[in-house]
Amino acid sequence: MKHLNEISVGTLSGVGKVKKQAYEKAGVYSILDLLYYFPRAYEDRAHVKLLSETSLDEKCATVLTVATEPRIHNVRRGMSLLKFRAFDDSGVCEITYFNQNYLKEKFPIGSTFRFYGKIERQKSRYLMTSPAADAWVESSPPPPFVSVYRLCEGLSQKQIAQNVRDALSMASVSMPDPLPESVRQEHGLCTIYFALRQIHCPDSYQSLAIAKKRLIFDEFFLFATGLRAEAKQIQKATAPVCASVDIAPLLSLLPYELTSAQKRTIEEISRDLGRTTPMSRIVVGDVGCGKTVCATAAIYIAVKSGYQAALMAPTEILANQHYHDLAPMLEKLGISCALLTSSVTAANKKKIYAAMQSNDSSARLDVVIGTQALLSDGAELAAPGLVITDEQHRFGVNQRALLSEKNKHTHVLVMSATPIPRSLALVMYGDLKMSKIDEMPPGRQRVDTFLVDEGYRARLDAFIKKQVDEGGQVYVVCPAVEEQESESGELDMAAISIFGEEMQTFAIEEFQRKQKPPLKAAIQYADELSQRLEGYSVAFVHGKMKAADKDDVMRRFSLGEIQILVSTTVIEVGVNVPAACLMIVENAERFGLSQLHQLRGRVGRGQKKSYCVLVSGADGKLGENARQRLKTMCTCYNGFEIAEEDLKLRGPGDFLSLSGNSAIRQSGSLEFNLANMCEDADLMSEAFAAANKFIENDPTLETHAPLRAAAERMFCVRGDIIS
Repeated sequence: MKHLNEISVGTLSGVGKVKKQAYEKAGVYSILDLLYYFPRAYEDRAHVKLLSETSLDEKCATVLTVATEPRIHNVRRGMSLLKFRAFDDSGVCEITYFNQNYLKEKFPIGSTFRFYGKIERQKSRYLMTSPAADAWVESSPPPPFVSVYRLCEGLSQKQIAQNVRDALSMASVSMPDPLPESVRQEHGLCTIYFALRQIHCPDSYQSLAIAKKRLIFDEFFLFATGLRAEAKQIQKATAPVCASVDIAPLLSLLPYELTSAQKRTIEEISRDLGRTTPMSRIVVGDVGCGKTVCATAAIYIAVKSGYQAALMAPTEILANQHYHDLAPMLEKLGISCALLTSSVTAANKKKIYAAMQSNDSSARLDVVIGTQALLSDGAELAAPGLVITDEQHRFGVNQRALLSEKNKHTHVLVMSATPIPRSLALVMYGDLKMSKIDEMPPGRQRVDTFLVDEGYRARLDAFIKKQVDEGGQVYVVCPAVEEQESESGELDMAAISIFGEEMQTFAIEEFQRKQKPPLKAAIQYADELSQRLEGYSVAFVHGKMKAADKDDVMRRFSLGEIQILVSTTVIEVGVNVPAACLMIVENAERFGLSQLHQLRGRVGRGQKKSYCVLVSGADGKLGENARQRLKTMCTCYNGFEIAEEDLKLRGPGDFLSLSGNSAIRQSGSLEFNLANMCEDADLMSEAFAAANKFIENDPTLETHAPLRAAAERMFCVRGDIIS
């Protein structure tokens, strides 16, 4: 018998070529896909009210008896009305359907129906327009809940509901449960068939809750299973064992004492490096918490054990900074280091490649720091021991894997300066062990944060001058590179002229309401500031500039030659300028909380008291979500708490994209059907623990083929995940 995943949705009754294509647009190809095409909402038609008990502007159910024969009224060509009256003990309602003459025979006088829709009142009369109608038999009422599905052109609610019923009938005969029976019983979950039937056709709120719990558990369990299977594949490989190295020589070069969190992280890394199983660890922590020192310790241990190390950063600015910070220290310890970016000349690249690939340990390059140039052909290490990716969220799994593949049998360490909520980290980095640096180095000052609007512009200019006059430097971050037209476009007056005056007024008001304030643009705003702040050195930098030009601007800013730097978020990651004491973020409402926290972390790295000013471009017309987000920035300074709040406000998809975290995973998905990582955090932890326990006993899932098949489907039908 064919599996439901192998039976086309086109085999269902009423699904011809056109409807099959419509289903495919919605991502439904098979009977199994349709079973997992869950309703977007439910209409509760169980609570029947008398006409006199109904409320305006809300949908409700009422049981009425047809009192008059339905009559058809032709209003104009192409428009007809079907009208009749129906009643209950409290009143009479006039019911109207547009262009549905075929319903005339459905409502004979004396028949009773449950009508569902909005009820209007005109004086003593009740009115309903195009309500849903189900024949009412007291002893056998129609279903209390009606599912509402997302529609694509060519599909109707009625069509989908009928097809789902047919699919459920097929599933009752041949639906293997993807969850092992032992796991299902241990966690008190219903069967998969009960869950699917109730999610589509719930009998009650209680049965719907039982179904949702099972299906949410499944989503987390399957995802965790796939992640652990990938991790098991990693564990099959071997990596060089690094010796237990005394890092005291490295620590002696540091101008400060390590925090206990840094010491703990270095110990965890050292233990991993001392095993044959490749290290696969992520270091997460707040801005400025000292992750780079931990990475440097890992490099020191690997090199002193006779191996090479590579560190990949997402931008040339950050790669350059890492090189200039680390190379002098490493060279004092007898460790050679080179910088490899796209700006390096072909001749120098050739020399670096040769030094990387040299089998002569005395001529071999110990450490290479670079950008994605490290992924180029020729950039292979002769004795790879450690691969590090900084700002991991900006690469994605494929690039991390490619760097590791190029240097097989290596330990892998990744770092992220975006504090990641534990719930999201389980999903994003389920194949990595986590080290969390939750302490700040002593002496790090809090950056006081304020929210202002355009009315404070003159005072803000004066504050900029004050900070610069006292020896400080200023960042001004803009969300755009160059000025652009209004994001909402222009209202097409010709298009709305066909409507009446009332509708035209409504359209204009809606358009104005949706207008967004213009974005501050770095290039033009730098010019404006130069004129307003005459006598002060102002420059701009953005991601579209040539790498050499960007590096030159950042070098001059680091040296203090530039006092005010207007930038896009290109400076969000890693840049360290101790004299910078003021961060101004224009159109702050356009940024996510985590991204604002990243930007704030660019100041407060020196001895001067530092500030962050968030400028709203909305002139006091902020939405509730944006207002809450910006107020959080002014009262909260803990990156992990901010990340949790950002996840709650935005959800995982927006949290990732608006925090700069794009393309986290290329297999598996953060987009669950029902599961919510915030609301279902406890169930997620339970499911992940169950998956970890199960796969320890059955790493290849050989004992339960349906689970293996379901995990492979979730991970983009990748049959190579589990082998």
